[in-house]
Amino acid sequence: MRFILFTGKGGVGKTTIAAATALHISNSGLKTLLIST
Repeated sequence: MRFILFTGKGGVGKTTIAAATALHISNSGLKTLLIST
């Protein structure tokens, strides 16, 4: 199991980068769970 965290101030694109990363990992054939709050 691996956790990847994206942190920073609001409005800097954390959710966009997290979604793109999750899509890339998922397309690589790995099970992926994305949670954004």
